[in-house]
Amino acid sequence: MLPTNALGELQGIFAADALTTDAAECLVYGYDNSRRQAMPDAVVFPTAHDQVVALVRACRTHRVPLVARGRGTNTTGASVPASGGVVASFERMNRVLRIDADDRIAVVEPGVINGDLQAMLEAQRLFWPPDPTSAPFCTIAGNIACNAGGPRAVKYGATRDNVLALRAVAGNGEDFRCGTPTTKGSTGYDLTRLLVGSEGTLAILTEATLKLVPLPSAKRTLRATYANVGAAAQAVARIMAQPVTPCALEFLDDQCLALARTHGGDSIPLAGAMLVIEVDGEEGSLAASADAVAHAARGDGLLELLVAGNRAEVDALWSARKALSPALRTLSPDKINEDVVVPVSRVPELVAATRAIAAKHALLVVCFGHAGNGNLHVNLLPRDEDEKSRAPAALDELFDAVIRLDGTLSGEHGIGLAKRAFMPRAVDANALALMRAIKAQFDPDGILNPGKLL
Repeated sequence: MLPTNALGELQGIFAADALTTDAAECLVYGYDNSRRQAMPDAVVFPTAHDQVVALVRACRTHRVPLVARGRGTNTTGASVPASGGVVASFERMNRVLRIDADDRIAVVEPGVINGDLQAMLEAQRLFWPPDPTSAPFCTIAGNIACNAGGPRAVKYGATRDNVLALRAVAGNGEDFRCGTPTTKGSTGYDLTRLLVGSEGTLAILTEATLKLVPLPSAKRTLRATYANVGAAAQAVARIMAQPVTPCALEFLDDQCLALARTHGGDSIPLAGAMLVIEVDGEEGSLAASADAVAHAARGDGLLELLVAGNRAEVDALWSARKALSPALRTLSPDKINEDVVVPVSRVPELVAATRAIAAKHALLVVCFGHAGNGNLHVNLLPRDEDEKSRAPAALDELFDAVIRLDGTLSGEHGIGLAKRAFMPRAVDANALALMRAIKAQFDPDGILNPGKLL
């Protein structure tokens, strides 16, 4: 429960309809897509930068935990108020402030939905590259908090590569701006890139300047099936070693295909593994780009290579990927989805390691994801209590294998609560100490999203 004086100060900042302590209403803001849950003591709905400054200062004065929240699509528990306190939901701070086509930037408030922004930009033949699966629902600030990616990241980069400037309020209550609306800059420490991926532990964002990209005039979609996962993984390495960078390179193993087929029908092929590949660009050069990628996709173990000729065929080639998530949820409500990442050249070794772990622990483990930048979603699918008891040891070995392959714990989901205990394996002790010192500088009393990441 909030101290009476703290609640009184919050009531002075937020109107009655912008603050709630009702338990039923607070419950909705206490969980995210990780299935973790905790109860906040209050939820507030900021609409302006100055309100956020006052909110942070009030929480610091009264030593009240403060968690910023978008739409709760995070899968690691990063937006769960594990220590209670106040949740600041930014659903009402959702304006697109400016789109400047000449400078290829958009200036937005934190609560803008990714998909809504993309729809606005499309009319000007522009887009913002991050395209996570949750794009129709997730917010820009949420994307920034966990450095979201998606299929397009293989060519256009993840969120960190597409944010130019930020306005924010640090945990000490001081507001600041960092970055510039330019694609080049070398003026001091890069605080913008530091804040991206910090999961709301350093500062609360109130404005973001985003780097936009012109929409390509054309796209080609290819689907390659292989006799086994090793052959597909080797093809990924070949594709990424040649000059044409695909705008999407998605990998599905045989288990994924079988599961997707049960939901998506017979149009989904049965094979040892599959790649869905897209290239984009100008119409005149696209055929040559598609040919180059197709040439790299060919090799030992290739079963079939298809090129879509129209929109219906594109949808058919993507059908397996789109049918996969519902299939996994149906099979295992307790699935553990880890978005590990390794160098692209070591994707074959990562796939082999997951197979060995699955066999050792007698668990169903499926792999899919953004193979073009080595980011695979390794899903452990325990189906009963016995399998659930074996899953933690399998997960432990998975992270060890990833780090042994020069990889890291997360490519786009972040750390949150789910992977916090594994951070000392991925980051050396001196680097962790520097991270803690940075946290203390921004947030000396530890009020911002306590218990996450570090």
